[in-house]
Amino acid sequence: MINEDISHFENLINKIIAENGIDEDIRVTLSSVVPAITNQLSDTLYRISGLKALPLNQDTYKYLPIEILQPTEIGTDLVANALAVHLKYKSNTMVVDFGTAMSFTTINQEGKIIGVCIAPGLQTAIKSLTSNTAQLFEVPIIQPASALGKNTEHAIQAGITYGYDGLVKGIVIAQEKELGLKLNVVCTGGLSKIIFTLMDRIDHYAPHLTLEGLREAGRIIRTRMEDDTMS
Repeated sequence: MINEDISHFENLINKIIAENGIDEDIRVTLSSVVPAITNQLSDTLYRISGLKALPLNQDTYKYLPIEILQPTEIGTDLVANALAVHLKYKSNTMVVDFGTAMSFTTINQEGKIIGVCIAPGLQTAIKSLTSNTAQLFEVPIIQPASALGKNTEHAIQAGITYGYDGLVKGIVIAQEKELGLKLNVVCTGGLSKIIFTLMDRIDHYAPHLTLEGLREAGRIIRTRMEDDTMS
């Protein structure tokens, strides 16, 4: 599986280079939540393009203008999300990331990550359900107009989407009650717009939030590392 991931990454980089070329001003920041392949990804990038990736990890977190909860444990994607919303809003914000795992990262207005919740993602939940149940099958992730399923496909779609509507709203309500304040809720991830019933509780949709945070992280880290070198 690791070799397949590296091969996919190599093909992707080759395609990007073929379509866009390599500008001398390009800078690369690498975020990986799979430690087993992080160094291989960096080596593959350098071999193909000659570009050296700056890793976002616990060694470079110190340059960021946010306080990171459990630096040795937290995923770099969650750090990128938190940085992006802090720079943009500087408010008490929760990022709901609809990825392979659904994550809820909450950062206060001072820039401190104060808590994280993690649950199975929508696609992960459907695969788990259908792979362990003989008469159920994978279905497109679409929220039906009715929560009352009329056939197997409709039943799975209703159970997953309306169930996750309740999951998201429940976690938001629980955290707001615990903190005693209203959170600015930002949604990201490829499936973040699937559940239309969440529209009344999501304040902002930012489909590329993680990439935005990663870009800003690279810019900030490089600048501060250069300042350290010059001082």
